[in-house]
Amino acid sequence: MKKKIVSTLMISAMLLLPLLTIGQMRGPSDPGGGPTGSDPPIGGGAPIGSGLVFLLTMGAVYGGKKLYQLYTDQKEELEE
Repeated sequence: MKKKIVSTLMISAMLLLPLLTIGQMRGPSDPGGGPTGSDPPIGGGAPIGSGLVFLLTMGAVYGGKKLYQLYTDQKEELEE
């Protein structure tokens, strides 16, 4: 009987502890600075230039690899 009571209390504590800790959380702090005169652009203001160059370069390398594999496969078929 004592083991059942202890296990019930432990399970209850595990279920209620997250609810109690969520209630203690504070809101986000003030980011500072004044409000801007216009709305920020959709998607944020992150630059995409260097990422775009990286993706295009990787695509060109992948395409070159595929062309080289196709060339070597055809070369082997012609030799046989």
